[in-house]
Amino acid sequence: MGFKRALHSATLVALAGFLVACSGPEKAKPVDLGANPASMGVRSAWNASIGSVQYPMDIRFVGNSIFVAGSDGVVAEIDARTGGDVWRLALATKLSAGVGSDGRYAAVVSRANEVIVMDAGREIWRQKLQALTLTAPLVAGARVFVLSVDRSVSAFDAASGRKLWQQQRAGDPLVLGQSGVLMAISDTLVAGLGGRLVGMNPQNGNSRWDTAVGTSRATNDVERLVDLVSGVSREGGQVCVRAFQSSVGCVDGLKGGLLWSKVAFGATGLTGDNSEIFGTESDGKVVAWRREDGERLWSSERLRFRTLTTPLLVGRALVIGDEAGIVHFMSRKDGGLLNRVNTDGSPLAVAPVLVGSTLVVVTQRGGIYGLRPE
Repeated sequence: MGFKRALHSATLVALAGFLVACSGPEKAKPVDLGANPASMGVRSAWNASIGSVQYPMDIRFVGNSIFVAGSDGVVAEIDARTGGDVWRLALATKLSAGVGSDGRYAAVVSRANEVIVMDAGREIWRQKLQALTLTAPLVAGARVFVLSVDRSVSAFDAASGRKLWQQQRAGDPLVLGQSGVLMAISDTLVAGLGGRLVGMNPQNGNSRWDTAVGTSRATNDVERLVDLVSGVSREGGQVCVRAFQSSVGCVDGLKGGLLWSKVAFGATGLTGDNSEIFGTESDGKVVAWRREDGERLWSSERLRFRTLTTPLLVGRALVIGDEAGIVHFMSRKDGGLLNRVNTDGSPLAVAPVLVGSTLVVVTQRGGIYGLRPE
């Protein structure tokens, strides 16, 4: 999508052009989609809107609710069963990251580098951060955790906004201008710091384990970027992640330790279950790997040269959005097309999510679509 920029870690100035575009010639013409077989039923359940989404938003869902936010600072909790608002709040500030929530507290980050926390649709505090933040805050254990592009991780009390701790690592000359990895596994806070997945004590930020997923042998700063990107496939304590344009790999998220790593060239996250993981490459290939050892199972070129989202595994289908606002349903067995659904013609802003029986997709124009696959 349009957020894959390199950022200078000292001045936070975006380099001209997208990394993917800079790495090769002009983009090739997308493969023709052909007729829609419509062999899998998908029906529209509801539509809503949140306003333009021109930042790396994450959709957070808790129970039957989704939490979304537009670029101009409108934040909403929406009932995924009906598409109706539970609450909606205009913060009157442009956003750089969001949305995190535990079902009660919701958190976003503004372009002015403020983490903003709401309780049941009412703003309760703001705190200044020292650097730009592109990853949605994690709200867990009555705390708000923030991962910023300067490789710092900060923790705040969710109710009061009191800063509890901050840990920072030396950064690279460039960092990736898109959402990274920040999640909880049991009692461990897990963050992507460069090409490494780091397990931290949420009480104080001290490191419990540190595992390299992606490494680079490149000679210039841009090609050395191996940041871990948002969108992970977790099964129990095992976490499978992608390092930008470098590799995919699985890590023991409880004890640390790399289980396997394979070379892969993509910029979006992964989905999967206990037997397989799936991802999209920068040239539009869709790839399946065996979860146990990373052995490649199949690769499909049906969506070649389309800019694709992180996929979502829903039953027998992989659900993938593209730059034309099309939602593709592909067979998990071989990548064969099952169905496709059009939205508003603008790129999907974020990977689809499944909330109960409702598939939710959001476009860059701010359209929110509730779909019901069979």
